[in-house]
Amino acid sequence: MPYAAGHRAKVKREIIDSARRLFNRHGFENVSITQIMAHAGLTHGGFYSYFKGKSDLYAEVLDCFFTNPEWEHCWEGVDVDLSKGNVGEQIVRAYLSRGHFEDVENSCPMVALPTDVSRSDESARRAFQAVFRAMVDVLERSIAKSVPQRGDIAQATAAMCIGGMIVARTVIDRKVADDLRESCLRTGLKLGQWDKKNAGRARTSRKKHSKPYRAASQ
Repeated sequence: MPYAAGHRAKVKREIIDSARRLFNRHGFENVSITQIMAHAGLTHGGFYSYFKGKSDLYAEVLDCFFTNPEWEHCWEGVDVDLSKGNVGEQIVRAYLSRGHFEDVENSCPMVALPTDVSRSDESARRAFQAVFRAMVDVLERSIAKSVPQRGDIAQATAAMCIGGMIVARTVIDRKVADDLRESCLRTGLKLGQWDKKNAGRARTSRKKHSKPYRAASQ
């Protein structure tokens, strides 16, 4: 009996979601294809009809709200609408938010996996670079054209968001982690001169939003 329309796309998404959660929780190198498929409720043999290998899958896992308009993994207490102004401000606030810090399984993979990927093959490293560049490009476009060295500011801000979250998750003292995130947030907003504006910011609260946020196409 033939599969229903959309079955293949659905199974592929299940494999990607399984890999994202396991990679984020355990690391790229510590998760096997068998584990990914079992977590998705699928058999090992079916993997290769969708992906050439784990590195090929990693490129699909590297999704976040600034690269994929269909990204649906919201972080608790974060409300983002990238169809409005101050996109850079919203990205910085969301990336360094408490919700992102606490939601490890739905984390941006650039935070969870850089050390593993640096030891991986070229395709995985190229995928990481492409998503990092996408983040930098979105930030740069959000900086006023009158600001000098917009590219340098965007690149430094992206690196600080990723690096700041990595260190915050690594330290054992929660207050140290929270202070670090807040310091990176203030500095990032200042670098992009988004601290002088109030419109279009990502709002944080303790309430769980029922609808996932979605990026508008850039």
